[in-house]
Amino acid sequence: MLGLPKGSLEESTKNLFAKAGWKITTSSRSYKPAIDDPELDGRFVRAQEVSRYVEHGFFDCGLTGFDWIQENNSDVVEVCDLIYSRASVQKSRWVLCVPEASSIKSAQDLEGKRVATELVNTVKRYFAEKKVNALVEFSWGATEVKVPDLVDAIVDITETGSSLRANKLRIVDTLLYTNTKLIANKASWANPAKRKKIETIALLLTGALEAETKVGLKMNAPKASLDAIIKAVPSLRNPTISPLSSTEWVALETIIDESVVREIIPALKRLGAEGIVEYPLNKVVY
Repeated sequence: MLGLPKGSLEESTKNLFAKAGWKITTSSRSYKPAIDDPELDGRFVRAQEVSRYVEHGFFDCGLTGFDWIQENNSDVVEVCDLIYSRASVQKSRWVLCVPEASSIKSAQDLEGKRVATELVNTVKRYFAEKKVNALVEFSWGATEVKVPDLVDAIVDITETGSSLRANKLRIVDTLLYTNTKLIANKASWANPAKRKKIETIALLLTGALEAETKVGLKMNAPKASLDAIIKAVPSLRNPTISPLSSTEWVALETIIDESVVREIIPALKRLGAEGIVEYPLNKVVY
């Protein structure tokens, strides 16, 4: 039984599973998806709740943020990191923010003041560690618009900081870095058959994420330029080289970061490579 995050991560999670080899389909109002794997069943629930249901055993495994594992103080197995979101492939962070014009410069300046957040337990622990008596209240959303009229500060999640800047907020401190994790129930992890399936899911999801920033590259290369071409191609390991019918040429294939392809292809052409083909990847498994 698989716990999947409902809401902002829903579509990106379904897309990730599709690249990993599982088709997950839902109707517009359904929380029970169809998964093309007879060994898997699942439910979409809010990411805030997934770790609790995994800990209590309703889900054998699930995807949720490290922030909600910490917030719920859930006793689960953290199987692997899956750094993705609806907008980027970088970690998000929970930050303490105040209006740009505020005189507050540190957490200590919030003594006796009001702070709004969705991450109440984590924020209370943060202020307790700093020995600051701040009133932390739960925010039901649109947290960034509550300062300065309703509260003195907020703790909110950000990826790029653009929303904070748009609302004229200044970051005072970072409380927590977070990303999606695949987690497992401890009893399920101890079950050999379930653990094998969870490890398979982890392997293929990780491979699908690795493939998002890489492409395959293959070409025909003259043997006379082979050493120079190999030096020009930053492969994962040594590129694959195969003979062709012509003894003066070889076929070369490798996997590289997509971001460098635009620089490498012209260089390969100048070195005599021909039939250069770039192709997308679904999974890269190390």
